[in-house]
Amino acid sequence: MAGTRPPPNICVAPSNEPDFPSFSDTRPLRHLRLILQSFPSIVSVTVLIISIIVFGIIIGPHFFTPFNLSLVLQQVTVISVLGAAQTLVILTAGIDLSVGALMVLCSVVMGVLAVDMGWPPILAIVMAFFAGAAGGAINGILATLAKLPPFIATLGTWNVFLALELWYSGSQTIVSQNIFTQAPILQFFGNGTNIGAVRVTWGELLLFALFGILWFFLNRTAWGRHVYAVGDDPDASRLAGISVDRVLFSVYVVAGVICAVAGWVLIGRIGSVTPQEGQTSNLDSITAVVIGGTSLFGGRGSLFATLIGALIVGVFENGLALAGVDALWQNFAIGLLIVFAVIMDQQIRKLSI
Repeated sequence: MAGTRPPPNICVAPSNEPDFPSFSDTRPLRHLRLILQSFPSIVSVTVLIISIIVFGIIIGPHFFTPFNLSLVLQQVTVISVLGAAQTLVILTAGIDLSVGALMVLCSVVMGVLAVDMGWPPILAIVMAFFAGAAGGAINGILATLAKLPPFIATLGTWNVFLALELWYSGSQTIVSQNIFTQAPILQFFGNGTNIGAVRVTWGELLLFALFGILWFFLNRTAWGRHVYAVGDDPDASRLAGISVDRVLFSVYVVAGVICAVAGWVLIGRIGSVTPQEGQTSNLDSITAVVIGGTSLFGGRGSLFATLIGALIVGVFENGLALAGVDALWQNFAIGLLIVFAVIMDQQIRKLSI
């Protein structure tokens, strides 16, 4: 309306009173969310502790003997090493179904070259590492250049690696005695020393050394930060200048090399080279990662969580076996653990929103 003056600007004087958090910020749910975000492995660690206590009560003092506890660690060494490779891939929101077959293929390359063909054992080991890196590179190319979903790509290479290991070995097992006489270094990680009643193998020491090295690269280098960033949000990572395809390719190559390490440890563990070995290793490695609390959606998890997950599986299998439970129900219990772990992952993701 003509002649009408505009209303004066209304200014609100700044208040000196503190901003009190809303009721929703003080709920126990917020504290739980902060704890789970800061310590994502707390659930798996709690499950491990409870499992040890429960089996100790059910089975008795025999479960807590140093020999039995060291046996559990020996039993999960191979899967823990393989789980390290699987962890790297899952952190990028992928999954690798070929790690077990690639591990056995690398062990077959070592055995055939060193024992059947008479190559120097060190050279045979080096060639096996090249085979592991090549297998990982193939997975990386399929996931980056071919843009195949990692599940489909590694499902295909799983069958390829399985066929190659059977062809290259002639489906024949290289027995322990032949390895011991011609290439004893292949059994190195099955050897060890006794510390009191505890048997410590070199494979266990390698496991902790490998996890320490990978932990450093994941938590103290730009490469590690990029791995987590790509798994959390690849589009945002591209906008931030990260070469997503290069990171993914490097992850699969490193995972392939770790599979070769697992193949060497496998020979030490069972003493022979068996192409039929490790048929369930693919799923076992995923089980250790998932039960440990690493998110299948990428961007959250740790190597420590994978080790805890492998120990949980080892404790359950060992405890149920000592209790006389049939192997069928052991698998049933592990299946329930996997379902529980995935449910917890979903709940933690909801709390993080």
